[in-house]
Amino acid sequence: MPYTPSGFFCDRLIRERERRDGEGSLSKPLRFSGQDFTALKQECLSKKCLFEDDTFPASVESLGYKELGHKSNKVKNIVWRRPKEICENPQFIVGGASRTDICQGDLGDCWLLAAIACLTLNEKLLYRVVPQDQSYSEGYGGIFHFQFWRYGDWVDVVIDDRIPTFNNQLVFTKSAERNEFWSALLEKAYAKLHGSYEALKGGNTTEAMEDFTGGVTEFYEMKEAPKELYKIMKKALERGSMMGCSIDSLVPARFETRTVTGLVKGHAYSVTAVEESQHKASKVCLVRLRNPWGQVEWNGPWSDNSKEWVSLSKGEKDQLQHQSAEDGEFWMSFEDFKKNYTKIEICNLTPDALEDDKIHKWTVSVNEGRWVRGCSAGGCRNYPDTFWTNPQFRLCLLEEDDDSEDNEVACSFVVSLMQKNRRKERKMGANLFTIGFAIYEVPKEMHGNKQHMQKDFFLFNSSKARCKSYINLREVTQRFRLSPGEYVIIPSTYEPHQEGEFILRVFSEKRNTSEEIENRIEADHTVPAPANAGEESEEDQQFRSLFQQIAADEMEVTANELKNVLNRVVSKHKDLNTEGFSLECCRSMIALVDMDGTGRLSLQEFRHLWNKIKQWQGIFRHYSSDQAGIINSYEMRNAINDAGFRLNNQLYDIITMRYANEGMNIDFDSFISCLVRLEAMFRAFQAFDQDGTIRLSVLEWLQLTMYA
Repeated sequence: MPYTPSGFFCDRLIRERERRDGEGSLSKPLRFSGQDFTALKQECLSKKCLFEDDTFPASVESLGYKELGHKSNKVKNIVWRRPKEICENPQFIVGGASRTDICQGDLGDCWLLAAIACLTLNEKLLYRVVPQDQSYSEGYGGIFHFQFWRYGDWVDVVIDDRIPTFNNQLVFTKSAERNEFWSALLEKAYAKLHGSYEALKGGNTTEAMEDFTGGVTEFYEMKEAPKELYKIMKKALERGSMMGCSIDSLVPARFETRTVTGLVKGHAYSVTAVEESQHKASKVCLVRLRNPWGQVEWNGPWSDNSKEWVSLSKGEKDQLQHQSAEDGEFWMSFEDFKKNYTKIEICNLTPDALEDDKIHKWTVSVNEGRWVRGCSAGGCRNYPDTFWTNPQFRLCLLEEDDDSEDNEVACSFVVSLMQKNRRKERKMGANLFTIGFAIYEVPKEMHGNKQHMQKDFFLFNSSKARCKSYINLREVTQRFRLSPGEYVIIPSTYEPHQEGEFILRVFSEKRNTSEEIENRIEADHTVPAPANAGEESEEDQQFRSLFQQIAADEMEVTANELKNVLNRVVSKHKDLNTEGFSLECCRSMIALVDMDGTGRLSLQEFRHLWNKIKQWQGIFRHYSSDQAGIINSYEMRNAINDAGFRLNNQLYDIITMRYANEGMNIDFDSFISCLVRLEAMFRAFQAFDQDGTIRLSVLEWLQLTMYA
């Protein structure tokens, strides 16, 4: 269910408070779906029952929504069973978790399984994701848990151990050992994290690699790979990095096609070793790969039964763990690897430059952001009218690298832009956006001025650096070297008006600071002085006369009478697009200037209000597009600024959602309603302000909000 505006921002505030309390770290992960593994397990053991997870039930909804949904024939014969119903003596892990424990089932998640295979090469990483205190003997309660990195936080995901089966065989991931279940349960937990098993269909290995480590990924296209790629791969594995590769297919990736060499196009593989071996009179560079299917292998040189192995001694074969088995794992020469594979991706636990022998201590800053249609979803630089409205992040590079060469003073850093939740929302039609970012240098005279950069800045300044291309991946990452100084990073979708959440991470070898540019929230409250009788225009005199007619002997105007007056006057201005002021809006106007609490307007209060409306009317006309009598929602922030209010991106987002129509335009009465509400709430806050914060009882809160 999508968030309401208030629901979204309340949830965001709760998440921020949790982080301040230390939640989301490895030692204190967030509880996914609010479930506490220890408490739930203890409850099951005390009641002597097996856990059933009602947040991810054994039902079609957990399988999928389309190909695995209610209308699919594939799900009719699927039965959810616990391992003790599938085989005798089930085990969580048999003889240590290894890459042969992962064999793909009837789900196109080879990308995930390739990452799991890489995970098994590093025990420290593996047991961070797969906690060891779990078994099918001691303390078994039908409940298990796994931990994943999720957009800047670690989360603990609880599941029961009911797994989809067909004819008593696992439908999805399975182990080569029939009574081993850790990989199947890990896949289930990851499916729960994304909403269903079907949500895992199709993806990029780096996505899962990062969710297992919190690392940062770099891609290499084989056609453009650096000369020292073999050295990079070797060092990556030595440092615990995870590595995957694939062969691009001209047809969509779901149509995995086998080649005559035994390799599969449109399919993800794990790189599990990189070694050198003496072959005849020379050394040969070898790469070991694994097909998540657990079968179908390379049949060229250095394949399991090829003649190249004959020249190696038993000791050399043992060192390379050579086996002639149809297990999906095989060796090939590095030269054949480069010829046959088109892309390699390396997920580094830190972004250490793999070309460099030194290990650096990196600093990282993580920023959350959101693109909101009509407000902060400005698209790329090709759309100058809206590009400037994208979220902006100020980056301060404070110290140059220790190893700068040729008198170059530069800072190394890696920028990673990741879009959030698109896989989970796929069942609602969401696809990955095409995303990217640009980096602009901040002029020295603007250093320290943490204001949102305006449209003119981007019209007259070119970017200092940018990502190679906008691409429809979950994450875009690139390494840069720039001089120390202040910069602004603009993350965006390629097209404007595309709404979604993201995180922006900046890694640097030396100290950096990065934060979203947020205007200071404040209001000028410049109130136009009431005109005296001698300065009244003809329009003012007519209005005064009209007021006296309506107010009659009471000389006070009700909300309904105010509505009639305003609409009669505004209807004469054909350049203002308006549906007329509503009774509710007029009540808010009275609340704004009602000093004596009567719920009515005196002549003086009315004059005060009328001068405000005239001032705001002038601002509206200035930004009205093509004299159509409306304001484009992207211009709304400028209009609000001219009215004397400085807000941040979250507030502009709320205003757009609250006051813009489906075409992302704001008419005159909505514009006035917005400014009335803004001024009223600023005034209310200032009445209770204590050093930038207020404390209200529930009565005071309701009194303020109900009459605003």
